[in-house]
Amino acid sequence: MTALADEDLRDPLPSRRVLLLLGLLLAVIWLGVLGLRDLVPTDEGRYAEIPREMVASGDWVTPRLDGFKYFEKPPLQYWATALSYECFGIGQWQARLWTGLTGLFAIAFTAFTGCLLWGRRVGLYAGAVLASCVYWVAMGHINTLDMGVSACLGGSLLSFLLAQREGASARAQRGWMLACWAFMGLSLLSKGLIGLAFPGMTLVLYTLWARDWGLWRRLHIVPGLLVLLAVALPWHVLVQLRNPEFFHFYFIYQQFDRFATPDLSRPGPWYYFLPIVLLGIMPWLPSLAPALAQAGRRSLRAAPAESPASLRARRVLLVWAAFILVFFSASHSKLPSYVLPMFPALALLLGEYLARARQRSLGWQFGCWALLSVVAAVGFTQMGRAGDAVTPAALYQRYGWWLEITAALGLLGSLLAWRWERRGRRSLAVLGLAGCMLVGLTVATQAFQILGRTASTRDVVAAIRPWLHPGQPFYAVATYDQTLPFYLRREVTVVQYRGELDFGIRQQPGLWVPTLGDFASRWKRDRLPLAFMPAAELPAVRSLGLPLLVIERTPRYVVVARPDQDYGAAARRAQAHLPARWNRPPRRVRQ
Repeated sequence: MTALADEDLRDPLPSRRVLLLLGLLLAVIWLGVLGLRDLVPTDEGRYAEIPREMVASGDWVTPRLDGFKYFEKPPLQYWATALSYECFGIGQWQARLWTGLTGLFAIAFTAFTGCLLWGRRVGLYAGAVLASCVYWVAMGHINTLDMGVSACLGGSLLSFLLAQREGASARAQRGWMLACWAFMGLSLLSKGLIGLAFPGMTLVLYTLWARDWGLWRRLHIVPGLLVLLAVALPWHVLVQLRNPEFFHFYFIYQQFDRFATPDLSRPGPWYYFLPIVLLGIMPWLPSLAPALAQAGRRSLRAAPAESPASLRARRVLLVWAAFILVFFSASHSKLPSYVLPMFPALALLLGEYLARARQRSLGWQFGCWALLSVVAAVGFTQMGRAGDAVTPAALYQRYGWWLEITAALGLLGSLLAWRWERRGRRSLAVLGLAGCMLVGLTVATQAFQILGRTASTRDVVAAIRPWLHPGQPFYAVATYDQTLPFYLRREVTVVQYRGELDFGIRQQPGLWVPTLGDFASRWKRDRLPLAFMPAAELPAVRSLGLPLLVIERTPRYVVVARPDQDYGAAARRAQAHLPARWNRPPRRVRQ
């Protein structure tokens, strides 16, 4: 198998100016759409609201959700998002900015690492692969913690590879190793102990495989630990001093019990993550098995330029990806996004494979993706079968038509790639497919607004705006929608609901209302109260005999006010246009 040399005149790499323009275009597409969709529960609302409360309270040490202490995750993303709010105001794109920036950073760092390890061609292809993976594009535009921690973990992995690469100077080795330790500290501040577990276990397993015992002398452990502690320790000390209950909940329950026990009710079979990885790596799925096989073969023998004791980056990448997959597969708590840190490693292995494959040998893989794109296009026509009472089938079908654009761009990109590969223009083939998929996946993620709008409370808050007054009681009855406080720009009082707020409620029980009876007592004496509840909960609240006026109703939620109080002229005008059927008494069932 012969490599395509960087200086191959038959397949020249783009010039630096072209690469710069492509990078700017990627940044514009990647970041320019961050604010187009409504935030949806649960994660997007939660991780937008906690930073908003930090800004409002001025307390950047103790995270709070709806006013309750919230210690499930460390604060790095909260701080970054709060800083975004301070600089640019509170809004949707500001809430997603950290996710978007970290996803883009990981793409650039992966490309840079590939360039230094195996040449410019590998770096270009690895960056293109990561920028066009289904899962990386999707998670780079959803406000969760997973992209931030994946970028930080990826930073530790890639810095380690750069520090230990063949030919690195002593100064470069020290600098990159200190960067590795700093990224581990940021990972700790992003999502906890996996920031140590993943790099640490990868190092141990690699050492056992390669028997490269001298590697441990090149880790700069003492200064590295000082850097890690300087990054991660201050917040942990401060939050423990202010909140004595922090240690047990955060370290014991969140970091260990959730892995070893089924308490969080997130079960899944041992193969749970396999289809996620296979679907998430598309459109490069046909190349994945050959890439892993090539990496496995090459990792078992040193290249001529490598000494037997040198670090073999392919082994590290294989161990990293395999350990993450096995680790979370063994966990009792499974969520699809847990395997996202695998993708930079897989992108590097794919980038090397695409660069080293024999000329004109990838046509069948591009053809496979063309076939899969056609199958996807047919499948998207059946999206209407997924509808329900809350999200009608017509909306799913409408979203399906937008997904047809993604499938069409996938087909176009694969056919162009197949044609360019046959002509020996692999760089055009790889970049063309990556570009088509990036645009297609951007369309798919933004068109999700069609479905996401039914789950978000943005429209609900806009509809009840005439009824809102500063300081009025606002209840969330038998539910807590994480997007509601963010769009209201204030906390709500939770009634007869605990959920993820359970720990905070136990610490601050005075901030919630435990029963509907207690809610009824408050409602009768409150001035200008509003209550938000699931539509199915309205009959139970009506049965309390409370004065209620439905001011907004969706298939999912209902908002009520008191009809005997004056909410102002704007509310009276809005009330005149309320559908009369919303406030009809329920029909009596004939005995």
